[in-house]
Amino acid sequence: MKRIVTIQDISCVGKCSLTVALPIISAMGVETAIIPTAVLSTHTMFKNFTVKDLTDQIEPITNHWKNEEIGFDALYTGYLGSFEQIDLMKKMFEEFKTDSNITFVDPAMGDHGKLYPAFDESFAKHMATLCAVADIVVPNVTEACFMTGAEYKEVYDEAYAKDLLRKLSDLGAKIAILTGVSFEEGKTGVMGYDKEKDETFYFSHEKLTSSYHGTGDIFSSTCVGALMNGYDWKEAVQIAAKYTAECIRLTMEDGKLQWYGVHFEQAMPYLMKLIEK
Repeated sequence: MKRIVTIQDISCVGKCSLTVALPIISAMGVETAIIPTAVLSTHTMFKNFTVKDLTDQIEPITNHWKNEEIGFDALYTGYLGSFEQIDLMKKMFEEFKTDSNITFVDPAMGDHGKLYPAFDESFAKHMATLCAVADIVVPNVTEACFMTGAEYKEVYDEAYAKDLLRKLSDLGAKIAILTGVSFEEGKTGVMGYDKEKDETFYFSHEKLTSSYHGTGDIFSSTCVGALMNGYDWKEAVQIAAKYTAECIRLTMEDGKLQWYGVHFEQAMPYLMKLIEK
């Protein structure tokens, strides 16, 4: 059985970060170790949530794992809340990277042309230094622009997306994947670039009319799970995009709780069919 570790925050209530990564990757038949970077009473769309930072626990955990000679087939980072956490992840990559495992970075820090309130441009540039040492990076267009210094555009064409991917690859990542790519009427999708093969890949599907909290985390987690099931990166992003879209579709049918998250649990049978070989 493959084993991965994912490092991001956990919301006790709310469908995002570790609260979706752990069940999704586990359901895909992959042992899922975790390092919670912070624990929140709920995700941040709730009012008056509580938060406890766990940065001081990261090194004791990884030191124990090194002493026990515990290894991982993938290291997957999600939301990181500080410069220190980014630096700790770079150190962890150095210590746990092997010739056969992968490092996967979802630089969750913004959307719709803006960084999240806790972050500024200097944070985005520092996140770029983590992406530089990753095998695979999966930013959205906003995050990619802030890390590369590219101009953000709401409306763009295929050439713009390809140029942004090359700028991401120039940071150092082997494979750069842009999520939420939309330059076709009525469609949205994912575009990726493999620097070693100089190969671009694009997958699109119907653009659904609603957006929900936590879907980026669902996409990244499913992508990691698919990679661990032996799919290549192009197959993995298709599986992740299809599953995420199905989660959204089921939630839209319910017609409630748009701010809370998607019904990823109800879409699990669909995911199991997607990864059948």
